[in-house]
Amino acid sequence: MKNRWFKDKENEYIEKYAQKYGEDLALRIYTSRLIGEEKELVLHGGGNTSVKTAFRNILGKKIPAIFVKASGLNLQDIKPEGHIGLDLEYFLFLRTLSDISDESMVNEILTHRYDAFAATPSIETLMHTFISPKYIDHTHANSVLALTNQVDGQKLVSKVLGNTVIILNYKKPGFRLAKEVADAYESSPASEGMVLMKHGLITWGETARESYERTIKLATRAEEYIAREGKKSLKVDISTSPAATKELYLKVAPILKGLLAIRTKNADSPYKRFIIKPLLTEEMIRFVDSEQGKEIALTPPLTTDHLIRTKSFPMWIDAPKYDNEKKLRKQISDAIRKYAKKYDAYFERYSRESKTELNRFDSMPRVILMPGLGAICTGRNVAEADVVRDITAQTLSTKTKIASMGKYEGLNEGQLFDMEYFSLQLAKLGGDPELPLERSVAIVTGAAGAIGTGICQQLLENGCHVAVTDLAGDNLNSLVSELEQVYGGRVIGVPLDVTLRDSVKGGFEQVIETWGGIDLVVLNAGVAYVSSLADMDIDAFRKLEQVNVEGTLNVLSEAARIFKVQGTGGDIVLISTKNVFAPGAKFGAYSATKAAAHQLARIASLELAEMDVRVNMVSPDAVFSHGKRKSGLWAEVGPDRMRARGLDELGLEEYYRNRNLLKAKVTATHVGKAVLYFATRQTPTTGATIPVDGGLPDSTPR
Repeated sequence: MKNRWFKDKENEYIEKYAQKYGEDLALRIYTSRLIGEEKELVLHGGGNTSVKTAFRNILGKKIPAIFVKASGLNLQDIKPEGHIGLDLEYFLFLRTLSDISDESMVNEILTHRYDAFAATPSIETLMHTFISPKYIDHTHANSVLALTNQVDGQKLVSKVLGNTVIILNYKKPGFRLAKEVADAYESSPASEGMVLMKHGLITWGETARESYERTIKLATRAEEYIAREGKKSLKVDISTSPAATKELYLKVAPILKGLLAIRTKNADSPYKRFIIKPLLTEEMIRFVDSEQGKEIALTPPLTTDHLIRTKSFPMWIDAPKYDNEKKLRKQISDAIRKYAKKYDAYFERYSRESKTELNRFDSMPRVILMPGLGAICTGRNVAEADVVRDITAQTLSTKTKIASMGKYEGLNEGQLFDMEYFSLQLAKLGGDPELPLERSVAIVTGAAGAIGTGICQQLLENGCHVAVTDLAGDNLNSLVSELEQVYGGRVIGVPLDVTLRDSVKGGFEQVIETWGGIDLVVLNAGVAYVSSLADMDIDAFRKLEQVNVEGTLNVLSEAARIFKVQGTGGDIVLISTKNVFAPGAKFGAYSATKAAAHQLARIASLELAEMDVRVNMVSPDAVFSHGKRKSGLWAEVGPDRMRARGLDELGLEEYYRNRNLLKAKVTATHVGKAVLYFATRQTPTTGATIPVDGGLPDSTPR
């Protein structure tokens, strides 16, 4: 592991943060980020760091303080506000107590912050406080865990890291562990660090650099030992090629997404779904295809810091029947049922010993391992699924290294349960309420125009994962770029031509490859053409028919196929038009082809209802733009309408606003909210149309 401390960079952090926060905290931020950038040391909110310094109160008086990383924050991008200032002298007095409960400890921590509105500090705050050195670094270094999580791990740690490192047996984080760590440190103050068995590494120093460099030195020493002694490689007779796994995954993912969905008691939203992220690297494929893979995988986590994300054990499916969908579905279904039954028994067994009522988690696995394929990781949203995927990659890689030189030994079930349901540990996950569409995946066609953009934004604001599709080009690329800046990994861009079946199929497959399946399909792609019937060019009409009718059919057909495989229902929303009900002169091609699309959607509502797929329509009128994005339809229609009425662009918009009963300006956001109404299943409705037109009696659905 490289030491990446540089004097120039240190000075940069001092210049950036010292004036406002003090040099001690500025340097704390620098080395914390250095640690956070090393995935071999910490992952996704893991680890914690601290510094003992002074805090200037409102009276201008400097008082002793310790600044500790807030629970669950990522070290790699932490800011000064991410280290919470606390009353150091008060906490030192707490050490005189023989014991306090977890709840009391949290109360003392929260009531002795210098900022009452600051985040909750790490559950290991007292451990940082009771050790006297100025800077403390606590990591979950994979190389150190590869030593601790073996039979006779203590002897191995001592042998590899030497007598300058203190070793403590595993103990649940909290007040007692903090006291044990402090006692051990005071018995050997010249030590460079401490290893907590099956937990992690602690280092310290009087400077940020000293503590950081000790972390790097000890982790590297363990890495070098593993590289020397790890002589047994996994035995793999035949391994699937990475190219073949994509085809297999596209077959497996929708089945798995459907079978993992948890039934609810809500008839309108009968399932809680998961987002799925695959881990199909060559290393992972070799692992699941190896003789030892199953035995290695079905062992406890490397550290309890991981299990709140991944659960205690993954699910393994033996010899999947990839060539027979019916048999494969049964295999997966049986495996999930057995896993859930085992998890339920585990919960019942250990929850009886709990003194408090526990909020029981679902029984679904977070990691599924399949020979011939790789690992499949799940979460309620893509951020959670990505965390699970990263932890799974690190965990199985480290366990493989352990297997190359010894025998794995993790914590027992009781210890795992204590941490899985440890309220202080769960605080890392955050308590934000779940957004209405957080577990859903949507595909929106024709998304790069005004209405499409408004729809995408409304779905994203409500937690949805959105595949933004349109013809390839700058319009699509610029929209995806804009949305990614705000919504990150919940947005992907998919070039798609609805008139081509292969393009539609490929677009759906790209979404499945990214998030595991599809829950909502919004058909918004459409084109317009102005011409009287007498002058109409038949080729121009055929172009509209291809996009508006055949395109609708292609998307409906592919959506129906995917929804059938998933087996958990879904929603389809067609963006129709007021012209279906009240067509306009010189707009026959558009009115006729959109009416055909509307009719196809109504038929889909009849055919797909048995699968609990609801198909509804939104009928907007006169949406001219959304921000800088102009409506493609009005770019085609507008010039003719302006000439006919002697109006400019603003005058035309005002004309359409004044012709509706409410005198309302109809926006893409309004259309997006109508889509949202159906997507969130506010009523048991299918085959219906919501007009979004300010009230046009002639176009009222009838």
